[in-house]
Amino acid sequence: MTPELAAEGVANDLIRAVQQARRDAGLHVSDRITLSVSAEGEVVAALEVHEARIAEATLAERVVRVEPAHAASMTPVTLGDGLTAVVSVAKVTT
Repeated sequence: MTPELAAEGVANDLIRAVQQARRDAGLHVSDRITLSVSAEGEVVAALEVHEARIAEATLAERVVRVEPAHAASMTPVTLGDGLTAVVSVAKVTT
């Protein structure tokens, strides 16, 4: 598998995890969010390459990268190949 395909797979896993976090937060399917992500290594690389697609698929108006030291109140998620990230979703109010 090429690194590009691996990054795409990680991005897809992250999208699924964020969609689940949206459901868990009780958000409506059309609610816009601010997405916060704390991750390392391959997950960060996938986020950098596929940020626009992740934002579009999850209705994130902003994607904020959070340092691990500031991620204590966020939700841990398990992605494919044993990778992990920590995410938080917040409804954008207008």
